[in-house]
Parts: sequence; C-alpha cells; structure tokens
Amino acid sequence: MKTSYLILLLLLLPIYSLAGNRLQELHSNINHFIAQQKAKIGVAIIADGKDTLTIENTHHYPLMSVFKLHQALAVGNYCEKHRISFDTLLTVSKTDLKRDTYSPLRDQYPNGGKFSLKQLMQYTLHLSGNNACDILFKFMGGPDVTDRYIRSLGIKDFSIHHTEEDMHRDLNLCYQNWSTPLATAEVIETLLTRSLFDKEHQEFIKKSLITCQTGKSRIVRPLQDKNVTVGHKTGTGDYNKSGQLIAINDAGFVLFPDGRRYTLVVFIKNSQENPEHTEAIISHISEMVYQTFSKP
Repeated sequence: MKTSYLILLLLLLPIYSLAGNRLQELHSNINHFIAQQKAKIGVAIIADGKDTLTIENTHHYPLMSVFKLHQALAVGNYCEKHRISFDTLLTVSKTDLKRDTYSPLRDQYPNGGKFSLKQLMQYTLHLSGNNACDILFKFMGGPDVTDRYIRSLGIKDFSIHHTEEDMHRDLNLCYQNWSTPLATAEVIETLLTRSLFDKEHQEFIKKSLITCQTGKSRIVRPLQDKNVTVGHKTGTGDYNKSGQLIAINDAGFVLFPDGRRYTLVVFIKNSQENPEHTEAIISHISEMVYQTFSKP
C-alpha cells in the first residue's frame, strides 16, 4: 500500500531530472501567472535534452496546426521508405483547394498546378496552410500514417486522426487531434537530436521551423532582439459553441550561440480571453523561460 501511494505521489509531481532552484522558481512563477488567466494552459520545457519541467501536462490539448510538424516528420519517413525525393512533383487540382479555409496555396494558385513536396511543406510549415496539409495527408494515405509514425518513435501521449477539412466540417473533431505539451516537446527533441531520415530532408524541416511566418506574437515575440535562433510551429483554433477559443498554441526550440538550447511548448485551450491576450500569455511565458535559461 505504501509503495503504491509513493508511486502516485511521484506521478503527480512536476518532472525534474535536476531539481535545481532555477527550475523550481520558474515552475512557481509560471504556475502563479497561469492561475490568473481564464483558460486551461499547459507548459512543457526541456533544457539541453535533460532538465524537464511540466505544468498541467495531464490534459489533452487540441493540436490544431501544430500537428503539421508531426506530419512533416511522417512525410520525411515516408519518402525515406519509398525512396522519394522532396523535389517530387504532385498534381494539385482545383478541387483539392477547398474554399472557406486558410490556404495561401489556393490564394496564390486558385486553379492548382504541379508542386513539389518541398513546396507543399513550405506552405504547411512556413505559413500553416490547410489545403497543402490535406494534400500531403492524401499523398501518404491519411492522418493515421502520421499517428503511427510518431508512435514508432516512442512518443505516446497524443492522437492525430483527422484532417484540416474534417475539423473545418466539425469543430468538435479539433479536440480529437490532441497532445500533452510534453509529448510535443519530445517530437521537437527527436527532430533536433536523432537521425530520422535523409539528412537534407531533416535539415529542411528544421530550417522551415526557424523561418516560420505565423504566430510571431507568441514564443518569438520577446526573443526577436535576443542573440538566439528560434524555430517554432503554431496552431490556432476557432471559437467553440461556448464562445471559447478552442486553442492557441506554440511549440518550438531556442538555440544559444554557445550550444545551449531549450524546447518550449505552450498549449492553451478553451480560452475565454481574446486572441491577442491569449497570444500574450504565450509570449509572457516565453519571456520567463528565456530569462531563466539565458544565464549560464
């Protein structure tokens, strides 16, 4: 009985590989800050691949477009297995370019055309385009292929089974494409530290995150004048029937010139705050994390 009780206590504690004062203080400060917000907020931080901190990590947070990072890794693996180059062209028809959804690809090429896998991934990772995402899902055989591949990497606390079109048609499905913050931080760590497939393809994905054009008011905002390299992938949801923002997310990594780094994931679901305030929550957490780890 005592052993079971001890295990339960350990599972409920925030995860620290090195429970130093800095991490404890950061945990306390973030907890105090998010307690004042009208939203469910989950945070995961991994510093230098070892020191780990989580807050509200047991909840399922809608991934929204953050799952395009997971998809990109699955595309890399699919191409490796089938000996396909990222320069391979796919034919995109006008019917592939769905209306009433965010789609820079459709806006630029309303009649479709031929696009390389690399171009389509630039639309998904740089600009978070929804049509390009679903075209890539169709190319691989559906979102389940992405789910299976990420699980094969040893990452478990997530689920990806619906396309962008599915979620557009039924907003409730947004909650079924979910992840804990730590599981997504592990996806980023895997990209940064493991050889997954063709090196050129893997570097392309990393660089695409670094040049991401969306969500600059989130993790990136307090770091724009700092001497660091930031890569990230955002996700943004619509309003649910209760008038709450389904999700505002950002998941990324920060690299210091001396080689130190940290991964930061902030997921916010069912926010009663407006979009600008919800983004500012992520920005403020990003600032706190940077101030903690910027000192050697």
